[in-house]
Amino acid sequence: MNTAIFARLFQDRENKHPVALVTRLRDGLQTLLYQNREPFGQLVLTAEQSQQAKDMLHSGRSGKIAGPEDELFVRSYVPDYRLLIVGAVHIAQKLAILAMEVGYQVSVIDPRRAFATTERFPGVDLLCEWPDEAFERLQPDSQTAVVTLTHDPKIDDPAIIEALNSDAFYIGCLGSTRTHAKRVERLTELGLAGQLDRICAPVGINLGGRSPAEVAVATLAQIIQARYARKG
Repeated sequence: MNTAIFARLFQDRENKHPVALVTRLRDGLQTLLYQNREPFGQLVLTAEQSQQAKDMLHSGRSGKIAGPEDELFVRSYVPDYRLLIVGAVHIAQKLAILAMEVGYQVSVIDPRRAFATTERFPGVDLLCEWPDEAFERLQPDSQTAVVTLTHDPKIDDPAIIEALNSDAFYIGCLGSTRTHAKRVERLTELGLAGQLDRICAPVGINLGGRSPAEVAVATLAQIIQARYARKG
């Protein structure tokens, strides 16, 4: 591998940027391909090859692209999907376990020490701090889902604001329709009216369940639905 390509690929993976390494099999010539950035490398792709490779990157797949003259191999590097749960409540206990079972990296964020305990969340990345402080370090991206569960605007709203100002692919907020209407009023006053349609509220697919476990299942189902819907 070309040293410049190796260095860029290493940097992209460190920064959690989705990237595809495209190699022409007959001579090993390579390029790095992105969804919304210029390619990096010596291999020049046709428009059709580029689109096929981007489609593979978008869905996290690796494999060969056959052509009339050249065969390419696409290796997609996609960061792990993350779920940031704000509020160490009963629903969060169930949701964290379910999400980890399907491969999400889960962090639970809550400044309230009585709730954010390892006894209640064994094996979970637990952050006992305010959401805006945690989000500044965690940097939600296009591989990140955010769910707020506390019913407390002092905790939930900063997290929602940070999520709306990020590329998070899913933002879900617990609360009734009435609660969400008040939330919309507060966020509109902060100049976020144009982004509020990104919020899923009340959170979760309406399966009719009300228990913490049932709400967790409905929420995770909606997250999974949002994740795959954007892959076309």
